[in-house]
Amino acid sequence: MDAAISLDEAIDLTRTGDIWIFRGRTGADRAIQTLTNSPVNHVGMSIVVEDMPPLMWHAELGKSLPDLWSGTFQRGVQLHDLRDAVTIWAHRYGQRGWLRQLEPSVPKEMEDRALKTVARLDGTPFPSSAQLAWRWVRGRVPQVRPRWRLRGGRGPATEAALETAYCAEVVAVTYEDMGLLPRGRQPNWYDPGRFWSGDDLDLIDGFTLSDEIEVDIPDA
Repeated sequence: MDAAISLDEAIDLTRTGDIWIFRGRTGADRAIQTLTNSPVNHVGMSIVVEDMPPLMWHAELGKSLPDLWSGTFQRGVQLHDLRDAVTIWAHRYGQRGWLRQLEPSVPKEMEDRALKTVARLDGTPFPSSAQLAWRWVRGRVPQVRPRWRLRGGRGPATEAALETAYCAEVVAVTYEDMGLLPRGRQPNWYDPGRFWSGDDLDLIDGFTLSDEIEVDIPDA
């Protein structure tokens, strides 16, 4: 990997669709890394639109930051100020962070689709530990993807709906809605390790993700 860049540099560089991945050292972090056979345990996605500060779209158990879509503190699927989210993951959760840039940059219509997914999934609860492990195991078993319905029974049956969602599912479904990933896999096929460069994420239409760029997060 190349030398680390500062968090300020990373925030200046990041665009909608860029991937942020994290690696921690707690027992839970190690368990996710071992289960998924990868060096990372959390993934989020940048959303950078108009004059707003860069945002982080992800799912987590904590509610340390206000969700910028709902304006409340909540667990589960959340939209955060990116700088605050990366800093929390570094200092409170003890995580190292990397940025993977999406090339080329996405057009406005893809950003609009990402925001529609935010509106649809924001606030979806995070699964319990048992649900998380079981769903990941089920995601490894080849099966036909069901015609998911949106929560509350609204929307077309072909759109992915999740009663609960973990971080990689949120990013994968958003990528699908944007047209970056082909449809056909169940959301639980994805885990954080699918988004690091050691795996082969099957992006479409010529899009690629860069190698990991380590981000040097300043002390609190």
